[in-house]
Amino acid sequence: MSQVSLRDATEADVEAIFDLVRQLAEFEEMTDSFVVTIDDFSSELFGPSSPASVIVAELDGAIVGIALYFWTFSTFLGRRGVWLEDLFVAPSARRRGVASALLAELRRRSPGRVEWEVLDWNEGAIALYDGLGGVPATGWTKYRISPDR
Repeated sequence: MSQVSLRDATEADVEAIFDLVRQLAEFEEMTDSFVVTIDDFSSELFGPSSPASVIVAELDGAIVGIALYFWTFSTFLGRRGVWLEDLFVAPSARRRGVASALLAELRRRSPGRVEWEVLDWNEGAIALYDGLGGVPATGWTKYRISPDR
């Protein structure tokens, strides 16, 4: 069995990142919301003041997973943490330790919390997160103001 290899994404990975995020939108049945372009990812993720970072996971030299994250700050803990915006593993690479490796790397990088959201119907992801010691944050309701695009 191949070993998972993790590294920080470079701009040369932008097409693979785009493809995996597109697959995520399909999986979540949210393709209507998928309006990003490869050029958007190039300028936003790899520009001079990128608001987010991407870790890529490879098996046999092919990118099969991503963790797209950004730094947060907890005033109560007094330290920064990580918000995991997107975690996705290609279907052909699932159940091979890719998602677990990506989450372990985020935990290693963060001196504080690692936080994320999961769709309540995504039983496979919930089982993975539970198995890794993740717990739902109860008592909070997510709000959003979306841009007019």
